[in-house]
Amino acid sequence: MSIRFIMLGGFLGAGKTTTIARLARHYQSRGQKVGIVTNDQATDLVDTNSLRAQGFDVGEVPGACFCCNFNKLTETVGQLEESARPDVVLAEPVGSCTDLVATVVRPLQQLFSAQFDVAPYAVLLKPSHGSRILRGEAKGGFSPQAAYIFKKQIEEADLVVINRIDELSADEADALTSLLQSQCSGTPVLRMSAKTGAGFEALIEFIDQRGRFGQRLMDVDYDTYAIGEAELGWLNSSLTVTAQSPFNLDELLLDVIWNLQKSLAEIDAETAHLKAIGMADGLYGVANLISSFSSPELSLPSKGQVREAEIVVNARVATAPETLTEHVEQAVHAACSARGATARFQQTQSFRPGRPVPTHRILQPTA
Repeated sequence: MSIRFIMLGGFLGAGKTTTIARLARHYQSRGQKVGIVTNDQATDLVDTNSLRAQGFDVGEVPGACFCCNFNKLTETVGQLEESARPDVVLAEPVGSCTDLVATVVRPLQQLFSAQFDVAPYAVLLKPSHGSRILRGEAKGGFSPQAAYIFKKQIEEADLVVINRIDELSADEADALTSLLQSQCSGTPVLRMSAKTGAGFEALIEFIDQRGRFGQRLMDVDYDTYAIGEAELGWLNSSLTVTAQSPFNLDELLLDVIWNLQKSLAEIDAETAHLKAIGMADGLYGVANLISSFSSPELSLPSKGQVREAEIVVNARVATAPETLTEHVEQAVHAACSARGATARFQQTQSFRPGRPVPTHRILQPTA
């Protein structure tokens, strides 16, 4: 029996991980076994740690996006199949990737049709950057090349989902919906809050459909795409924090993100996404920031007092990797110092993503 393959796209900070966790719980409630595949340009991914901490079976495809590491994607699903025998696989691609219909959806449909039953491709939209980019505002946060990636993600979608509607007024949600409908004629638009569950049933109803999906023909300028991805400094750090006296893990995580937001704003470096997870004694907490003009939030509270914790920080920011490394280290040390704690960095990977080179690129939809 084939595995139902559900890939959920969207720009960095759109809420893909929260949505995937909610989807996983939904399918489990129907008696189905679920596997999750995360994806990143490097190892030490907050999302992988977060989903595993929530008890899900998670495989990770590190080192490149799904499109450029397609064989690793199918291999990872195969490993999940051997160990967990999932009925449903939920896949979360890198948030700065596009052209995923031609490089992932269609190759699975046409080359692995016996193994996978591929669901419609839904893309989440992050209102904080989305409304600015779609309106063409001068302060949209990113260069035209990075905005190009954002727009292409929406263009190829079978469904666009405005996430985080709990953060919008009714008028703001209506205006953003109208803007999307005017620029993406013929593409269904849903509103949802992955955090509260509002609108979630409509998403389930859509992605549970069978039929002809992944049919949109889309031209992609890979030179522009590569420049847009390379605009972002990409950092994954893992470290251990220790203290003589117990400290509040959630407050530490939020302090790290607040410190980063402040220091990056001082150099006018736009944030695509910041995430930090803390893990200790069976506890875990996650803090994040989805743009320079929003506020840090504790997306998963640990409610824990600890003396030692393993911390993973992920940062996607429009600045040089070496600058980003310096700011992350300063933010962590300042947050630890305020609590009489010390941080020992085990590993930091900081770089700009390379040019995407897909394993497969099938331009013609399934007949």
